[in-house]
Amino acid sequence: MLSLSFTPLVPTLVLSAVAVLAAVAGLAAILTRGLPGVVRALALACLVLALANPSLVREEREPVKDIVAVVVDRSTSQTLGPRAAQTAAAVEELRNRLGATDREIEARFATVTDNAGGGDGTRLFSALSDLLADVPSERIAGALLVTDGVVHDIPGSTALLGFNAPLHALVTGHEGERDRRIALLEAPRFGIVGRDQTIRLMVEERGGTGNATLTVRRDGQLLRTLTVATGRPFALPITIDHGGPNVVELEVDGLDGELTNANNRAVLTIEGIREKLRVLLISGEPHAGERTWRNLLKSDANVDLVHFTILRPPEKQDGTPINELSLIAFPTRELFQQKISEFDLIIFDRYANQSILPNIYYDNIARYVREGGALLVAAGPEFATAGSIARTALGPVLPAAPDGRVLEAPYKAEVTDTGNRHPVTRALPGSETTPPAWGEWLRLVGAHVDTGSVLMSGSEDRPLLVLLREGEGRVGMLLSDHAWLWARGYRNGGPHLDLLRRLAHWLMKEPALEEEALRANARGGEIVIERQTMSDAPGPVVVTSPDGTTREVTLTGGEPGLFNAVAPAEQLGLYRLASGDLAAFVNVGPENPRELTDVFSDTERLRPLAEATRGSVRRIASGTAGAVDLPRLTLVSSGGSRFAGGDWIGLRASGSAVVRGVSVMPLGYGFLGLALLLGAVLVVWLVEGRRRGLNDPDAAR
Repeated sequence: MLSLSFTPLVPTLVLSAVAVLAAVAGLAAILTRGLPGVVRALALACLVLALANPSLVREEREPVKDIVAVVVDRSTSQTLGPRAAQTAAAVEELRNRLGATDREIEARFATVTDNAGGGDGTRLFSALSDLLADVPSERIAGALLVTDGVVHDIPGSTALLGFNAPLHALVTGHEGERDRRIALLEAPRFGIVGRDQTIRLMVEERGGTGNATLTVRRDGQLLRTLTVATGRPFALPITIDHGGPNVVELEVDGLDGELTNANNRAVLTIEGIREKLRVLLISGEPHAGERTWRNLLKSDANVDLVHFTILRPPEKQDGTPINELSLIAFPTRELFQQKISEFDLIIFDRYANQSILPNIYYDNIARYVREGGALLVAAGPEFATAGSIARTALGPVLPAAPDGRVLEAPYKAEVTDTGNRHPVTRALPGSETTPPAWGEWLRLVGAHVDTGSVLMSGSEDRPLLVLLREGEGRVGMLLSDHAWLWARGYRNGGPHLDLLRRLAHWLMKEPALEEEALRANARGGEIVIERQTMSDAPGPVVVTSPDGTTREVTLTGGEPGLFNAVAPAEQLGLYRLASGDLAAFVNVGPENPRELTDVFSDTERLRPLAEATRGSVRRIASGTAGAVDLPRLTLVSSGGSRFAGGDWIGLRASGSAVVRGVSVMPLGYGFLGLALLLGAVLVVWLVEGRRRGLNDPDAAR
């Protein structure tokens, strides 16, 4: 390819000035002298041309291929119905067709999933930009999108695309798709225990019946089933049953032939908060350990403590008038009959049956436990006497009965095998060594355990800490009154705060301290499973994916009582885990994935942008499961007005090339320029001389 190039020998400004002066002088010469003036103008032009230094440039060009970008949508919505098969067939056909034109086109493919770039939704245009980042815009022949049309990063104008070429969308799916889903409108995150929280939701559907059956579960237990009208918001009250996470599961029945059941279920976790934990502490007599219990309970701002100490039992009558004693009468009727159900925990600390409480009140306490209350007995020597509360109507709900012995000898509390697996005593600080790295206790009340679990043992391997589930409630027994020795640092002390706080929270049904529990959380593309159990082999965990498929995951042992596993999460959405009667839920990805919010294939979202580039949007299959039928691919010159037709789509042929070599031949440089200049001067001299001779007769003679 030949072209003319100029490389001035003087600065451009100087050359411009010389050219202007030469033009003025040449024009003046022509006007005043006629034909000789033309010769002078040509001479001046040769001078300007020589200063401009013209050259002939020959370029050796090699044509290059135009680039076609193919972005394939592999998001969650693309797995619904026949879309995955349609996508695979379309991509295979495009590879074959674009490969057949490999002399003119280079095809680049990119696959996009939901979390490409760490965002929510399908981001095809971010992937398209990355795919073409190293390509000059003039080499881009076009872009093909294989998608269901559910795209969440569509640019607002063609200028943001970064190229001037047609964009074509090949849309999977079919018209007339059906689906039903639950839309949460208001979902509370916290609630007061014992009160109702209201969830506002709506069942949305396309191609449905107008009514749906909604099933409501809390912590895996069925609460109710109701029929609701679709498309209408409604309120659903849920009672917060306990402190900690209350997992509410909402599930609506599916439609025949709907796209997916993954969005027919919604789960929300409402954190149960107690207004105040009301604890009743009754100390049978003043003693050194009383302050330990009081300090522990008063240190928690969420605990409302009612504490009574029996300073003057009935048998100590000395005739002093009651109005002269600075004592408060023990309000037995108010505490154990009228308001007993208001307490979350009742603690008897070294309390003996001193005829203060009649038997009917012990019956009330036993009933309180069986109906869901919590009772803790911290026993001292009085528990081994005839005045033991184990000999009252409270005895049947206690996990241990006294054998009449009180062992007064130093010993170190030991965590039993059962205790090593129980959350209350597992991994207590200091228990990792043998003997434990904590101080000694000096007293143990002898007892035999008929029911319940022994978590710690003391002198002569006798039970020290025993727990029992009784009906709906819980009972704990600490068969020593020397926990205060740890608090005072006797013989280096011990973990009294950890032990007593865990014990109290287990009695008040803290979910984190349950003996049998299944927990799960999402970590990247994995689900981390933890199973707390008192058994040696909990069995596999059944994991149900968002699309309804199930698989079993085998657990491996870690710490005593804890089994773990890591399962890959191949889909975004809500997973349900089950182990026996236990259930857990974990959401992988955003809580409300955009891919499952709008699952219908769409040809309208991409149409404005595609048509602005003179491209097209079309479905590639007909019917509910029709075979893929791609339009013809055609190269169209860059000046073409159309890039799509009824059965074809066009790609822009740019004719781009790269320069492999350049040769330059100067035209007005060196001897050639000098010869032209001297020749012009000589012609001017001859013409001028001849003209003077013709005008002067004397000179002619």
